[in-house]
Amino acid sequence: MKLRIPDNIEAITPYPPGKPLDELEREYGITHSIKLASNENPWGPSPAVVRALRSELLGLHRYPDGSCYKLVQAIAEKLGVDGSEIVLGNGSNEVIEFLVKAFVTEGDEVITSHPSFLMYQKFVQMRGGINYIVPLKDMGHDLGVIKEMISEKTRLIFLDNPNNPTGAVIKPVDLYTFLSEVPESVVVVLDEAYIDFVDSSLQVDIFSLIRNVEGRCPVVSLRTFSKAYGIPGLRVGFGIMSKVIAECLHKVRQPFNVNQMAQVGALAALEDEDYYQGTLDRTQKGREYLSQEVGRLGCVAYPSHTNFFLIDVKGNADKLYEAMLYKGVIIRSMSAYGFENCIRVTVGTEEENNRFLGALGDCLGELGYV
Repeated sequence: MKLRIPDNIEAITPYPPGKPLDELEREYGITHSIKLASNENPWGPSPAVVRALRSELLGLHRYPDGSCYKLVQAIAEKLGVDGSEIVLGNGSNEVIEFLVKAFVTEGDEVITSHPSFLMYQKFVQMRGGINYIVPLKDMGHDLGVIKEMISEKTRLIFLDNPNNPTGAVIKPVDLYTFLSEVPESVVVVLDEAYIDFVDSSLQVDIFSLIRNVEGRCPVVSLRTFSKAYGIPGLRVGFGIMSKVIAECLHKVRQPFNVNQMAQVGALAALEDEDYYQGTLDRTQKGREYLSQEVGRLGCVAYPSHTNFFLIDVKGNADKLYEAMLYKGVIIRSMSAYGFENCIRVTVGTEEENNRFLGALGDCLGELGYV
């Protein structure tokens, strides 16, 4: 073939998918493994979600509601916004893609941090935009340097808050100050995928930021049903933004981008408030317990405002990852993110947390890290 692949597409490295659980078990000769590598909800979806999905199966011969009316209205009512200020996506990553499609053309600039979600930069590459990447400072976004990087060509700034993989959150006063100094022509995107786990005292008033934009930059908040609500397999996320920005995103959104099962499942998840609160409570208890116990093993668990931890294991993270696999515990090495001695671990069930700690203690000893 004599394909002519554009340089910006040729330069993209595909997003690295994780191996399926059964394939890892086959490769390493293990059984009954536990996965604590993807920041998932270990308790799964609400039983109400499962019931709703089962009852919807007979309707799959119909196209889904292209406007996602019921789900949009339910989100709007829960969050106290207007339906016109919400854009749904096939995961919040699709809303990121909408933002880049709507506002970035060839030669435009986008500012992100490193490490953070890899797809910010990949979507910009697809559009022929220019990525400016600012290293984290003290495990958090370096807002001072980001501000200095803004130019007349800057169109978007992505801030994952809390950050993945560090779990750090921006102090509200620092964020408000930063936003007051960003030009009105730049859209600041707050990726709040883990906001459910953040203490209310550390959350910003996203709705006033979205609506009060006179003399200040516009702000978009990204949310997801993949974490606290436990339905990442359905792929449902959304953005909260001004009506003007939402209208732009709908222009680049494909019809039926959120399938019928996803809409029904997300609506049921949203309505089961008790299950949602139970997930948050159990996550907080598990987070406190793991932080304490990891310290007793001689490691350092960085403060987290999410459902995962960044842990300094005092040795090569890749080797520890391999050693843990043979014990049937799947974690994430952060060496590819520049943290060669760190792993990232999801808060699991009580049983999973204890199994992780037991395997970690054994592996640390075998490798001579502590």
